[in-house]
Amino acid sequence: MTNSLFDPILDSARSIPGLAVGLLAARFERPLAETPTTPSITDSLRLDAEAVPLERDEAVRAAVRDLLRRDGYKPTGRGKPASEYLVKAAEGGFLRPINAAVDACNVVSLHSGLPISVVDLDRVRLPLSVGVGGPDDAYVFNTSGQEIRLAGLLGLRDADGFCANPVRDSQRTKTHDGTTQALSVIWAPDQLSGRLEAALAWYADLGRAAGAVVAVVTSDD
Repeated sequence: MTNSLFDPILDSARSIPGLAVGLLAARFERPLAETPTTPSITDSLRLDAEAVPLERDEAVRAAVRDLLRRDGYKPTGRGKPASEYLVKAAEGGFLRPINAAVDACNVVSLHSGLPISVVDLDRVRLPLSVGVGGPDDAYVFNTSGQEIRLAGLLGLRDADGFCANPVRDSQRTKTHDGTTQALSVIWAPDQLSGRLEAALAWYADLGRAAGAVVAVVTSDD
């Protein structure tokens, strides 16, 4: 399944100038509700975490925003990249464990400065691809029914439409207590391909430590 899952995403990502993506598919032995988050993850949900392989960098933040601006999207205010939301949450003491898949995502995104999307593979309809939202594209991103407008914003889409992006993921395809298979997309400017590879390798290590079987690839492969 890995090639049939990854190839359409990689092919479409390579067609977007300035974009590099890292993909990680994870299969957990048990549903996420029964999969504990390891101490190596929970201990790193802090800005002052020790022994993390990547550190926040203002140049990374600026480069990510420039990438999101490429097609006219404005990555400011409530529309800023998810990695910046995590910094604010950590500064306020509000970054708490959710589940093993999301927690690993949040740790890597927090410290790398790269936004990451996570979807439940049993909630999407293949094929998956990367594209840019049009003026009429939108989706609900939380249980309250709030929508994010997707015009000019990079995103992951399945057969039913967009389902994730570097700002907010769709409620339709989010992980939940019963999730056993997840796909993560790390969004990066292509000039940060080295940082992307380091983030993906760290992410894979955290997933394996949580007992998941993982497969990884970047758009440079």
